[in-house]
Amino acid sequence: MRKLFILAALALTTSILHAQTAPPADLNSIQQSFKKLNVLGSVLYVAAHPDDENTRLLAYLAQEKGYRTGYLALTRGDGGQNLIGNEQAELLGLIRTQELLAARRVDGAEQFFTRANDFGFSKGPEETLKIWDRDKILGDMVWVIRQFRPDVMICRFPTTGEGGHGHHTSSAILAQEAFAAAADPKRYPEQLKYVQPWQAKRLLWNTFNFGGNNTISPDQFKVDVGVYNPIVGKGYGEIAAESRSNHRSQGFGSARQRGQSYEYFKTILGDAPKNDLLDGVTDTWQRVAGGSQIATELATIKRSFDAQEPAGSVPALVQLRGKIDKISDAYWREQKLAEIDDLIAACAGLWFEAYAAEASYALGDSITIRSQVLDRYNDRIKLQSISVQDKAQKIDQTIPANQVQTYTLKAYAGKITQPYWLNAPHGIGAYTLPNDQLAGNPENPDAIKVAFEFMMEGKPIRFERKLMYKYTDPVRGELYQPIEIAPPVTATIDNKVYVFSTRQAQTLQVKLKSFVNGSGTIQLKPVAGWQVSPSSISFADKQKGDEWTANFTITPNAGAKNGVAEAVVTVGGKPYSLGLRRIQYEHIPNITLFPPAEARLVNLDLKIAGKKIGYINGAGDLVAQALQQVGYEVHILTENEIMNTDLSGYDAIVTGVRAYNVEPRLAFEQPKLMEYVKNGGNLVIQYNNPAGLVTPQLGPYPFRVVNERVTDEFAKVTVTDPQSALLNYPNKITQADFDGWIQERGLYFTSSISPEYKTIFEMNDVGEAPNKGSLIYTDFGKGRFVYTSLAFFRQLPAGVPGAYRLFINLLSKPR
Repeated sequence: MRKLFILAALALTTSILHAQTAPPADLNSIQQSFKKLNVLGSVLYVAAHPDDENTRLLAYLAQEKGYRTGYLALTRGDGGQNLIGNEQAELLGLIRTQELLAARRVDGAEQFFTRANDFGFSKGPEETLKIWDRDKILGDMVWVIRQFRPDVMICRFPTTGEGGHGHHTSSAILAQEAFAAAADPKRYPEQLKYVQPWQAKRLLWNTFNFGGNNTISPDQFKVDVGVYNPIVGKGYGEIAAESRSNHRSQGFGSARQRGQSYEYFKTILGDAPKNDLLDGVTDTWQRVAGGSQIATELATIKRSFDAQEPAGSVPALVQLRGKIDKISDAYWREQKLAEIDDLIAACAGLWFEAYAAEASYALGDSITIRSQVLDRYNDRIKLQSISVQDKAQKIDQTIPANQVQTYTLKAYAGKITQPYWLNAPHGIGAYTLPNDQLAGNPENPDAIKVAFEFMMEGKPIRFERKLMYKYTDPVRGELYQPIEIAPPVTATIDNKVYVFSTRQAQTLQVKLKSFVNGSGTIQLKPVAGWQVSPSSISFADKQKGDEWTANFTITPNAGAKNGVAEAVVTVGGKPYSLGLRRIQYEHIPNITLFPPAEARLVNLDLKIAGKKIGYINGAGDLVAQALQQVGYEVHILTENEIMNTDLSGYDAIVTGVRAYNVEPRLAFEQPKLMEYVKNGGNLVIQYNNPAGLVTPQLGPYPFRVVNERVTDEFAKVTVTDPQSALLNYPNKITQADFDGWIQERGLYFTSSISPEYKTIFEMNDVGEAPNKGSLIYTDFGKGRFVYTSLAFFRQLPAGVPGAYRLFINLLSKPR
């Protein structure tokens, strides 16, 4: 049971690690810890995505009420848009995972996930639950509930659709099912080898008033969560804003709210609360046998706590710990032992950490670990041992007062630090997990940890610290980052897709990085219908940290079918086929993953007209790189170039996705762009969100951007103007060009379209009327203006042939 508790509590353990490896030990944190130690209640909040959670309510529950509070996000937000970079899909999911953990570090809740993949916007739960694999996702939720054992569960969304997103509605449907299934020993009985059935007291819906839906009513149970916490020095509206502002990839910076603020609740299952969310639940020490004495002694210790001498409370806390260790309720025993241990360390002024000598290691390396220990107040604590990977180093030394002690030990780099949900290929709806017990964990639960065993007041107390890399940045100061364990040599193919429109050869470049000293070979596996030269390339005497490139020539044979080129590095007689991708943003820890060392080879019938493209960056996409792949010269335009240079040399100018949401200067650049069109240019604007446009008129004539989309990537596309140049020059567009699209057809379509514009497509999701707003265009002066809501930003990096052909046509204005 102890092992399972540690796994379940991993989110809380690791959530504090970006800033430091040890829990905070200031007086405010100590006071909050005393408060929390006296509470034996738990609440689990359930929704679909990063950002769905009510951070104000989570902060209130965790820090004001002292409940063990968790947020179960069914997905990692993989299918959304990215406002801070060009990462999409799994890469965006990694960023949003860390943003959620950063948010939890602020509001005090824990973070959990299922294996569900955010496959993009869904209009209804029927589609969502079919794609997700309903039984698997429900099983993950049941597993988390049985581990976490919430007294109360809360949904962010209802089952009736007011949440607007099929994932949102599905999260509520599954929460209702999981509420009952977790208590039924006949449901997912294989879990009962590790956990016990659990019945929460009630399931509530946290009603809301946003997105045009007001689901609040006066007869609903309500709680004022806008109260002020004098220990923290903030109200929960302020804490919530700090928490939510970590969702930077979604542009959710929030203003601090102060003063009274109510949250409303509707009872879905179980009896309705009358006075408190946990009505009917004993959330004090009275909950467990022997708890009354513990509560009495805890109250005495808290009253006698001296802020000028916190260590004075340590003897009594250690004695109290002994009583907690004897309670029969295993769940609350483990939970409260972890809390009181951290409280004892904080009061004792005991600080300790473990960090690796280097940031990166190769699989099989020996890792040198420096462990440091400091007893700030006195010399009454003895360090018994330090252990890692079940190997203990006996110390048996009293720690001298306020003198840092340093110890060295070794660990083994036995497993590549690949995010566990990305270890295997996966389908559209769910990640493939090595075993079902990994569900729930936000990060790898088997990350290397160092255990410290102390003797305090004659009693042994054991702590763990996650192994980190610590360094000093000249600007940001002392920083901690996760260590990475890599293959001996990584092979990163320069592009994920290589598009061939002729039989002309292309160079496929592989970037290699060595994490060892050694030699080996790199080769591309043969691909049917394609010529690869050379067959392999040797390398010798490479040193750890060396980086170099290997170039292969790829030539399609006549009629070559699309294929996959896989790079294989052989080192020490063993093959490795993994690349290297690092993601770095200041607000989250560094992220490292090792994607498959492969690229798609796409052979398509593609004609190109024009050569030079000007590109205005938006929120982040890979369209410019995709255009370079097929031979365009793409230049990223600056404001100075737009405003002060002759733009007529560009065959087309393209704006990146959401450019008119994130680039405020476009409001002033827009007249120059319209002048470029009027003088004969070709302007192509990709989709924007209707919320927060920097200028109300994006084109030469009026139209509106609205929240309408076609989410079914297989939805039929009807051509309404087959003679349009956009469908005939330089490529003849047919129905086949809409095969193989991914995630969606388009988003944020246009409406209220001025008659000067022409449309060429109609499309719709099942049960909806045909929508003609996916692409509009008009002649203006001597030039052409195009606005498209089609999801080219997803299709082009994925190598979808028809999307390339159509997008090239948008860039190609007949002379």
